Amino acid sequence: MQDGLDFGLLAFASLFTMIDPLGIMPLFLTMTQGLDREHMNRIAFKATLTALAILIFIAFTGRAIFEFFGISINSLRIVGGIIFLIIGYDMLQAHIARTKMSDESPKEYADDIAITPLAIPMICGPGAITSMIVFSGDAFTAPRQFALFGALTAVMLITYLALRGAKYLTRVIGPNGSRVLLRLMGLIVMSVAVEFLLSGLTPVLRDIFMVNGR
Repeated sequence: MQDGLDFGLLAFASLFTMIDPLGIMPLFLTMTQGLDREHMNRIAFKATLTALAILIFIAFTGRAIFEFFGISINSLRIVGGIIFLIIGYDMLQAHIARTKMSDESPKEYADDIAITPLAIPMICGPGAITSMIVFSGDAFTAPRQFALFGALTAVMLITYLALRGAKYLTRVIGPNGSRVLLRLMGLIVMSVAVEFLLSGLTPVLRDIFMVNGR
């Protein structure tokens, strides 16, 4: 029983750090500006539910899928970095929401961003996927398995509540504050993209140079 509790606390701390619910709030806020509370809540629910389903699926099949297709975590980091870079550039130009919503209805736009980039790769990113693969491999007893999925559910619940609470921030900062926040988050997202790319490319390039050096 104690082993399962300790394992669950460790999994919770790791997943909470990797997903970072509070860190997702500003991006969620800037991407949903102009939407009413109903659509924002819809996006928050769909994004967290999608991410939860993906991570549960990864826990059962992730290692086998990665090995079957020859996909490495470094490849996932590189792809995530490219996606973040594109999103960050659009945010820096302060037209990410305006451009998309001019072509789509609020419902279509909400369904679009709930999957990408919020569910993937913001919530369900390389760090969260890696954590689930590692912890699922260590969850070799029923108490540990129960603790792992309990920890994941708790983190996702916190993430959902954090996203729902982001609406209150818009009342405080106002329209001008939202535009400033959008550009600021664009810089931060692009910085995260560079970190993702470097963390993914560094080991790949190191292996290439080691092979060529021989």
